[in-house]
Amino acid sequence: MVWKEWQAERNLQCQERHELSIERMKQIAAEETAGVQFRPYFQAVSAFLLELEAVRRKIESGQWEEASIETMQNFNQALYADILEGRYETSYADPAYAVRLLGEEYGQLLSMLYTEMRGGIPYVFENRMDYLTILNELFIEVYNCFETEELPEYKTLKEIIYWYASDYCDVFLADRIEEQIWPDYSFAADIIMNADLDDERYLYRFGEYITENELGTARHLQSLSGDILQKMADVYTEGYRVGFINTGKDLSKKSVVNIRYSLGFEKVVRLAIRNFEKMGLKPVIYRASSSVITKKEQFKVGYYGAIANKQYEYDHRSDQALFMDKRYIERKLDVIRNVYEKNKEQAAQFAGPAVMEIFGEKPFSPEAKPEAVGYSESQRSLSLLYDSKSGQLTNQYIKGEERSFTIIAYPVPEIGDEYAAIFDEVIRINTLDASLYEKVQQTLIDALDQGEYVHILGKGGNETDLKVRLFHLNDPEKETIFENCVADVNIPAGEVFTSPVLEGTEGTLHVSRVYLNELQYRNLKIVFKDGMIEDYTCTNFEKEEDNKKYIYENVLHNHKTLPLGEFAVGTNTTAYVAAKKFGIEDKMPILIAEKMGPHFAVGDTCYSWSEDVKVYNPNGKEIVAKDNSVSVLRREDPAKAYFQCHTDITIPYEELEEISVVTKEGKNIILLKDGRFVLEGTEDLNKPFNV
Repeated sequence: MVWKEWQAERNLQCQERHELSIERMKQIAAEETAGVQFRPYFQAVSAFLLELEAVRRKIESGQWEEASIETMQNFNQALYADILEGRYETSYADPAYAVRLLGEEYGQLLSMLYTEMRGGIPYVFENRMDYLTILNELFIEVYNCFETEELPEYKTLKEIIYWYASDYCDVFLADRIEEQIWPDYSFAADIIMNADLDDERYLYRFGEYITENELGTARHLQSLSGDILQKMADVYTEGYRVGFINTGKDLSKKSVVNIRYSLGFEKVVRLAIRNFEKMGLKPVIYRASSSVITKKEQFKVGYYGAIANKQYEYDHRSDQALFMDKRYIERKLDVIRNVYEKNKEQAAQFAGPAVMEIFGEKPFSPEAKPEAVGYSESQRSLSLLYDSKSGQLTNQYIKGEERSFTIIAYPVPEIGDEYAAIFDEVIRINTLDASLYEKVQQTLIDALDQGEYVHILGKGGNETDLKVRLFHLNDPEKETIFENCVADVNIPAGEVFTSPVLEGTEGTLHVSRVYLNELQYRNLKIVFKDGMIEDYTCTNFEKEEDNKKYIYENVLHNHKTLPLGEFAVGTNTTAYVAAKKFGIEDKMPILIAEKMGPHFAVGDTCYSWSEDVKVYNPNGKEIVAKDNSVSVLRREDPAKAYFQCHTDITIPYEELEEISVVTKEGKNIILLKDGRFVLEGTEDLNKPFNV
């Protein structure tokens, strides 16, 4: 394979350096230098790096392929043991522990360094000796500073980390971009297509943490018939294909699809790859990043296994704040620009991501640790600048008006004892009759198109009282405000959505409990004025400042404010009733949850980077509400128009008093009352409630 030949050549070039670094690592593990305070740290980290080398040599020699599943599991557990719950609190990976033992400045930096070393686990399995050598040499360089009797200056250590990140941008970041557009980088695809997927050992070849979720998922898929597996693959790939058709984009111009999924679903992914091949698409399946140079906070973009410890990921989400400055940001942007320019013809072949999400894990509400690295205000501005400019660069070479996506979700065994039944129910939800939803949702749209604004009112303890201003139609016979979403890019079916008019959109959005981007929020409350976030809070933490910081960092993504980019009415009452039946409301992914009530997205609109592409509903009417007064600024300065985020927040039906459409004449058209649809022609949506 091309990627194997390419990697073998790079490994050969660094083999001598690698062997020298391993010999030095053995010395560090045995030396009595670095002082009593820091010696345990360097011994622990060097021992970990030597453990990585031991696994690498087993793989290189072929012993790994012949190992029993028990041996593989033991190694897998050993590699991740230090950050698992119960061990993490006494690990140097925990910044709180590191700061307590090593002091604030040294503790933060050395905890970050250990985290970067832990990012080497996947490099072992991908046979990236060059990457491992770089990590080893970084660790040795820092260790050398502690060999003298006097402690090194903190500034010296920061400079070492800075130049590591800056110098190796054109390795880690450049490779990362090329992995995203070239199918030749086929490490994961080779396993998926060639491994014996009935032999659970294949899961341990990826180099990810493996738990009963991944094993249980693979076993469950083994128990399903070929027809059901094919049905799962078909709805996934067909949604992708239809997404191009519905948005008037030419899929035939593309040759690459990015598959993102969680380990355990390989039987379905293999069938999906074959389906995509029939469309003329080859897969790029890249791993979620593990390096501070390339990862995006705690978010997993790419394929991944189990998340060994979400608190660990959260604690290290801002590690680059230790060294990030304007020069570093400019360096990263230069690398992105140069790599895309070098690969511009291939980048133009990229069709977009096909995402298979998972849900059912225990909801996570993080601890706010003061010892964790955080951004300064100037660094937050730089981070936002980088997101904006890197987004613009990506769109320059992978044009938004030419790409699409699809997303589907399935549960994992952690969801509970009724996992198999829930899985079957989700398959049913993902394959509901789209024609039924198309008809009922058009009835809702016909009412919504008459409105000046929509009024959403909560009941009981829900304090929602929000007015969403709607776009004005010039030609109602040919134009419409809302898109009729019937399971193409967003599976399952069940919503109508629009880009609201910001001016005149105001009030309070409140939800008692919601799960956004794998983080739990309790009593999330957001206040809008002229469509922009004016205030926000939640009750996750005792201190109000911690609540605001939590939302600021993870919902606003460090923006001072965000617009209401989308308003939608979810109609998938089947999914809602299923969630209630199995008691999994708080575990449903936003992909399904957004169809289970009205939802509101803060950030970019659903049409970002492709606002000028004409889009039509099944009835032939053109959807004209795709812009707002912020996104329209793209014509003069894209940096002012886009925020590189879009977070959906859903209010469940039982927390709703009413959703009504208010017309220009003052007529009040009620769509939903006391959690039930009451508009004539939508009665079928209430049937699941009565089963």
